[in-house]
Amino acid sequence: MKEGKKYTLQTSPFVVPTDDGKVIKEHFGLASDGNTNISIAHMIAPPGWSEPFQTPEFDEYTFIIKGKKQFIIEGETIVLKAGQSIKIEKHTRLQYSNPFAEPCEYIAICLPAFSIDSVNRENQ
Repeated sequence: MKEGKKYTLQTSPFVVPTDDGKVIKEHFGLASDGNTNISIAHMIAPPGWSEPFQTPEFDEYTFIIKGKKQFIIEGETIVLKAGQSIKIEKHTRLQYSNPFAEPCEYIAICLPAFSIDSVNRENQ
């Protein structure tokens, strides 16, 4: 009797539909494989992109691959560039943006998994 594989190879991530030019490819998480424990997404934020302020119910880790990304975390502005990373604890009010001239490519990991119901975005 052959046992199942002890790995999952993701070759076709879920592409999240957006209307702001941001590219979101979720490799693991609620939208891609139903995983509620973690989400891992590859993202590209175009120049000039921003999201509303939010207070997520998950920890979020971000690793910048190319470009720069701006974070406003409880009133403090932080800019990360390629090769840098950050962990933002759940229940922290923040805003993500790319006010710079070049796209920002990054990996985002959420614990537990990202969901639109737990991100708690504010109205713009």
